[in-house]
Amino acid sequence: MFSLSDEDLQQRILGCGDGPASFNAEHTSRGGSVVSLDPIYVFEADQIRARIGETYQTVITQLRQNSADYVWDSIPSVEILGEIRLSAMEKFLSDFVKAKGEGRYIPGELPSLPFQAQTFDLALSSHFLFLYSDHLTEEFHIHALLEMLRVANEVRVFPLITLGNTASPHLDAVRKHFENRQCSVEIRTVAYEFQRGATEMLVIKQ
Repeated sequence: MFSLSDEDLQQRILGCGDGPASFNAEHTSRGGSVVSLDPIYVFEADQIRARIGETYQTVITQLRQNSADYVWDSIPSVEILGEIRLSAMEKFLSDFVKAKGEGRYIPGELPSLPFQAQTFDLALSSHFLFLYSDHLTEEFHIHALLEMLRVANEVRVFPLITLGNTASPHLDAVRKHFENRQCSVEIRTVAYEFQRGATEMLVIKQ
């Protein structure tokens, strides 16, 4: 979803709102440098596992009810998607316990990041900004992206549509704001689609 090249994967990466995902574990095991930020990291692994168990069936039910909103090509069914997600969560939980004290999982959330300026080369955020445009204001988006640019040279955000599969009402204003700041702003098509119509990411560079 972020079109990460081999060169990108050599950089210092920050994931904003990573949640119980396995990217940090898998990338670190390959020698990569990545820090994940999410408010759930304030909890212990057993607490996170319990919360996943409490919400899993609800998520699966919602996916079944809204299956037409997704593209079932590489993942053929809701059941297989559930298995994939649970496997990723187990990889995360195992790594989360092992990584305690390493500084790879930091409790926190946008729009305020607990890092010094230019700590990272690349900051990523998936399925948060723009997706929740009904709940997050234009000002929130701008503040969050400014903060990501403060700590990284480049920012990538995916997707650019809302939960209702419509264009985010904040995207044009966000683009103009950063273009006016003399940033490089690009909407780039990616070779990934699961939420129907979600095929683009926003790339902002200093």
